[in-house]
Formats: sequence, C-alpha cells, structure tokens
Amino acid sequence: MEVNPCAKINLGLNVVSKRSDGYHNLETVFYPVRLYDQLTVEPLPLDHVGQSSCQLTVDGLDILGDVQDNLVVKAYHLLNEHRPLPPVKVHLSKRIPTQAGMGGGSADCAYMLTALNTLFSLGLSKAELMHLAAQLGADCAFFIEPQPAYAEGIGNQLQPLPLNIDSYYMAIVKPPVAVSTKEAFANIQVHCPEKNCKDIVLQPIETWRNELINDFELSVIPQYPVIGQIKQQLYGLGAVYAAMSGSGSALFALFSNKPCQLQKTFSDCATYVIPPVKR
Repeated sequence: MEVNPCAKINLGLNVVSKRSDGYHNLETVFYPVRLYDQLTVEPLPLDHVGQSSCQLTVDGLDILGDVQDNLVVKAYHLLNEHRPLPPVKVHLSKRIPTQAGMGGGSADCAYMLTALNTLFSLGLSKAELMHLAAQLGADCAFFIEPQPAYAEGIGNQLQPLPLNIDSYYMAIVKPPVAVSTKEAFANIQVHCPEKNCKDIVLQPIETWRNELINDFELSVIPQYPVIGQIKQQLYGLGAVYAAMSGSGSALFALFSNKPCQLQKTFSDCATYVIPPVKR
C-alpha cells in the first residue's frame, strides 16, 4: 500500500503561554502543502515474527538518527499496543525537507497510522487516529486528515477553516541551517497577540504582511540572520507574503506570478515552487 504524506506550513504562529507540563500553548493556522513524501507499507510473512516487526528503509533526503527511532516505526509500535499487528516492511522516500518546520516527520507517522488502519481493516475512527497521533507529536494529529485548520493547545486542538490560497504560487526556500525546536523555544517570549491569526488569515492576503506574525522569527533570526535575509529577498522578488514556517528553518512565500529567479537567487538553498491549482 502506498500513501503520500504531505507537508504543512504555519500561517502565523503565536506562543501564548507556558504550560505546567513544560509544553507551550500555541495559536497557529496549519495549511497543507502539495509537497510529498512517499510511504509504502507491505505485510511480511508470519515467519518474520521474532525479527524486527517494522522493517523500515529510507531513501531520498538524509534523515538524522537511527532508523528504528523514526516516527514511522514509533507509529507502528504505538498502534500495535492497541491493536496487534502483523509484521510489516516499510519504505520511505523522503522529499519533504527535514528540520524545516514543515512537519515532514509528523506527516509520515500520521500517514503510517492511517495506512495500517486501512491495510489491516482495523476500523479505527478519525478521532481515535487523531488521539494516537497526538501521542507521537504536537502537530501529528493535523495530518490524519490534513485541511486548513486553526490549532490551539500544543497544536493538537484543531478547528477547520474556510481558507484557500491555492490560487497563488508557493515558493519554499530551505537554507542549509538546522534549527532545533528546543533551541527555538528557549528564547521565545510568550504573549497574547492583539489579533488572532485565525482572524487575520481570513482577511485579504495583502494585509498579512503587516499583521500575520510567526513568533519564532523573533527568537530564531537573531541567531540565524540568513533566515531574515531570505525573507527580505523573497519580498524583493515580489512575494505577496513571506514567513518562516514553524520553528524553521524553511521559509515560504506566496506569489501572484511564477517566481522565475528563485533557484538562481538562492543557489545554496533547497528550493521548491508549487504551482497554483487550476480551476
């Protein structure tokens, strides 16, 4: 069985308070992006019992760490605790940039849960899958059924939004910089914004530049000035709106016309252009 986990961006992100459990309460808007990994899941013969019950191989972009610590493997073992599973062979082709703030790992594990649910006819509901996904990561639940959504809590309380920006070209620029989420949170200043990002994104997109804020930019850019430089260059290329996604280091920008100079301007970065949806 083959599935294609998608990326996401954050349209605004405010860190509003610190919780007693050590996490932070957020306000953000998740938006799915048509940039995909590829995940293939196949049952293994029962004579593989006793070996690794989830055999994962990876190609494409490099992933740090032991493959057995990958969220895809963790998703298998978590679900196996609730519904015993046959052993599986899994292959992940990694295309969503890593350490980018685009949710690639979260998407992979969420799609792994839905793939296993379908492949083995487990009958888990969307709510049950979302509950499991939230145990794997703050934004994992979003990817069980990715659609534009306003998120609160640690990113797991989701409210669908009537938002569509697919008529714009979307550019993604990922500099050769790795920003750890722990590092990004360490310097954050919690606050309640004057205006909620949920309300701002429903305004004309031309207003976003002056109102829609990612709080992580304030903590990350002073440490990695190249991220701020890229943001300004994206506006110089004609972006209607540009921002860092999540805790970085990837930036996204929305353009009315195709940004033809992207790869030339950012020759030392990974770049992607996602065309509008034709209607």
